Amino acid sequence: MKHKLPLLLLAFLVAPLLAVWLAVQVEAQDADPLRPGQVNGPQSVPLTGSSPGQLPPFNTLEEARQPVVQHQVRIRGRVVVRVTPGPRDARSEMLAELPRRPLSTSYAEAEFGECVTANNVIGVQPSNDGRLLFFTNQNQILAARLVEGCNARAFYAGFYTERSSDGRLCVNRDRLQSRAGASCQIAQFTRLVAIAD
Repeated sequence: MKHKLPLLLLAFLVAPLLAVWLAVQVEAQDADPLRPGQVNGPQSVPLTGSSPGQLPPFNTLEEARQPVVQHQVRIRGRVVVRVTPGPRDARSEMLAELPRRPLSTSYAEAEFGECVTANNVIGVQPSNDGRLLFFTNQNQILAARLVEGCNARAFYAGFYTERSSDGRLCVNRDRLQSRAGASCQIAQFTRLVAIAD
């Protein structure tokens, strides 16, 4: 009996150390999936006591705090409107037909709104007084004064503009891009009306 007591005491002290060593060995084996002799599938049981298909109880709160990844696709498109000077004959014909009577050399300016429908503009030409003349498919000639610092002659070959949601060119809103690199906004629209001498 005297000899068995120290052995029991030694076994009692060594058993927890042996359990910790075995647990470390099992975790190391679980961490290396290519380790030979490892059992995969339904026979392997994690140390936490949960089944392999379930998350360990320690990670459940951690997983709940992770942001939810949502996959979204946004498609954005740009539509660019190009306005060219148009054939010289067409511009001359439009000027001749505008008053529906012999062409007058005098024009008066009438008020016009702040926007013009982009699809209605069929030609453009810089004028001698530094404005752009817009020729519309409604037989109108609009004079567009550009913001300060812009030169209408930069738009001799026409312009590009990004189509807005309402499809119109508006004062102090839309930008005209010339092929020469100029980028300007329109400050004011007026309509040219022929008057008799």
